[in-house]
Amino acid sequence: MYGCELHDDGTIKGYDQYGYDGEDFVSLDLKTETWTAANAKAVITKHKWEGTAWSVQDKAYLENTCIEWLQKYVEYGRSTLERKVSPEASLFQKDSSSPVVCHATGFFPKAVMISWQKDGEDLHEDVELRETLPNQDGTFQKRSVLTVSPEELNRHDYACIVQHISLEKEMMLPVTEHRFLTPGGGESVGLIIGAVVAVLLLVVIVLVETLKKC
Repeated sequence: MYGCELHDDGTIKGYDQYGYDGEDFVSLDLKTETWTAANAKAVITKHKWEGTAWSVQDKAYLENTCIEWLQKYVEYGRSTLERKVSPEASLFQKDSSSPVVCHATGFFPKAVMISWQKDGEDLHEDVELRETLPNQDGTFQKRSVLTVSPEELNRHDYACIVQHISLEKEMMLPVTEHRFLTPGGGESVGLIIGAVVAVLLLVVIVLVETLKKC
């Protein structure tokens, strides 16, 4: 396999590597224009190739032609490669005694920063940053978990901070605006109470209609 890299500062890197029978065999050292043998079996090939001008031609290709093609294909896909999609962020808990999860999703490019603040100061303890995962639409998602006691959560002002290149300014999500995922956390309890009230109201209406007919 072979390839080339062009960095923002103009630095060019390239590689040309060969394998044999499932193992590394020989590779090109661009700086010295020599071949490196990965094992004893490759030494004969190394000496044979260094007796030709192949390494010089290979280096010229990797640092010139390969870069030209790289730039051409990057230009073809620029609208996709350089697109910026802002994240959607939310806070949630499984219940009142569970960790608080700050979840950002739907963003592109992949790089994102999720951090926490406690009373306006950066917080690094009791925080677990999870890996960035892909979404099916080509965007990404990431979450950070804050683990503190309910008493500590109520005693201080906690907030999740989300930073992404697509945002003009960072997103700040106060923990007071989080939601619960299971009964006992507030939001779900309200839904259950509403459902019970609706059922009772329906029963009353049925009884009233029955009495009218009697």
